[in-house]
Amino acid sequence: MSKKPGQVVNQKNNHWQQVYLEKSPSSVSWYQNSPDHSLTLVTKTGISQKAAILDIGCGASVFVDKLLAEGFKDLSVLDISAHALDLIKARLGPSDSAKIEWHEGDITKYSFRRRYHLWHDRATFHFLTTSEDRSAYISNLKQSLLPGGHFILATFAVGGPKKCSGLATVQYDAVRISKELGDGFYLQETIQELHKTPFDTTQLFSYFWFIKKHH
Repeated sequence: MSKKPGQVVNQKNNHWQQVYLEKSPSSVSWYQNSPDHSLTLVTKTGISQKAAILDIGCGASVFVDKLLAEGFKDLSVLDISAHALDLIKARLGPSDSAKIEWHEGDITKYSFRRRYHLWHDRATFHFLTTSEDRSAYISNLKQSLLPGGHFILATFAVGGPKKCSGLATVQYDAVRISKELGDGFYLQETIQELHKTPFDTTQLFSYFWFIKKHH
């Protein structure tokens, strides 16, 4: 018997809630002390400090902390795990937490009420193993990103891990991700990273910077 959509969403939610309840932020394989490649690409976009930035599948990442420190003023984050969001809030404290727009939900089901200049995703999209989930994500991206907006995506690269946190993943290169996105975006830059995990293993990542076309 196949699972109903609601069951699948709850299963995803439960999985990531458990991950962040059972493990400290610095003990998960995708942990970064500083998200340097993401920050470099944000700088290269040339967006202003008032630009609206959305971080998808933020987990307990310090990406939003770094953006605050660099003076960005319109920051939003989304994660399926409420506990992951609570970890960021606890780390930032009440004053800085109040500067962030918080969203809890599954990106393949979620609806945003506004549009953004920059959409950032490190290590969320590669967990979408069905064409339906990927189509839902990309539809959300196209609706929520302003024309001329920037899409910064990091996924496992071809040759990278096929599983992570007990879940299957999809690996991407520039050709494969461009085909998924369709002709509404053009690729500006790619970066490859050999990410060192807290367990002294390595994971091959690809970073992609796309710009959304104006038509």
